Amino acid sequence: MKTVEEQGARANTVPVSYRAAIQRINRALAKDGRQLKASRGARATLDMGDFYIVDAGMNFVLEKDVDVEILARSLGVIKPYERVDD
Repeated sequence: MKTVEEQGARANTVPVSYRAAIQRINRALAKDGRQLKASRGARATLDMGDFYIVDAGMNFVLEKDVDVEILARSLGVIKPYERVDD
């Protein structure tokens, strides 16, 4: 259950879909030759988490269990008045 403050803060933000957030993230990561990927299948999700980052040139996993909203905020592709929404 969310507190009244969390509900009020959420009401004052603009929703951004996961798809849009992932596209924004991938545009930012492409500058460094990296890419955000979504796991497919139960085994891949257990091994990598829902999302992971790969080096696009070497096809090497750089980071597992990536939180899309936290990564988007750290890259600056999601503004303070936006939120990633299901």
